[in-house]
Amino acid sequence: MSQPSSARALLDPDRLALHLPRLTRVATSMCGSREAGEDLVQETLERVLRSPRRISGDEFPYLMRAVRNKYVERVRWQARQVATTAMTEALETVLAAPERTSAVIEAREVLTTVADLPKPYRDVVLAVDVAGCSYTEAAEALGVPIGTVMSRLYRGRRRVIEAIDGESAARPPA
Repeated sequence: MSQPSSARALLDPDRLALHLPRLTRVATSMCGSREAGEDLVQETLERVLRSPRRISGDEFPYLMRAVRNKYVERVRWQARQVATTAMTEALETVLAAPERTSAVIEAREVLTTVADLPKPYRDVVLAVDVAGCSYTEAAEALGVPIGTVMSRLYRGRRRVIEAIDGESAARPPA
């Protein structure tokens, strides 16, 4: 059951300064550095002050919950970001760029051929050759015996080779 609206008062922006030292200490311990803690408190207070808030009782528990929620939101956002790194000149010389066009065309042709395989062969080829699973792992994941995995993998690879070469790899030369 909710509390009556008369028990809830507007958050007084002038009283926020009283809670800054405690909020900053807690935020610093969450973030690991004073600067990051101060940034967290600043972002939280900006959000809180954007619109009037009705709270019951002391402001500090409400503000602490807001700081914690902002911290959790920040951590989740950072976890979703792709980690990138600047490529140095030394690394560029070590990692010479391959001939992209022919490699890309070849890779697309192979992937298209794999996608066109019948489902049992495609699943095994993707599990072993693309995902890097062992035969045992693939057998467990697909729910088939290990011998079936080996057989389907052989046949699937054979079909990919035949499709790319345009000739039957099993047929002996004339």
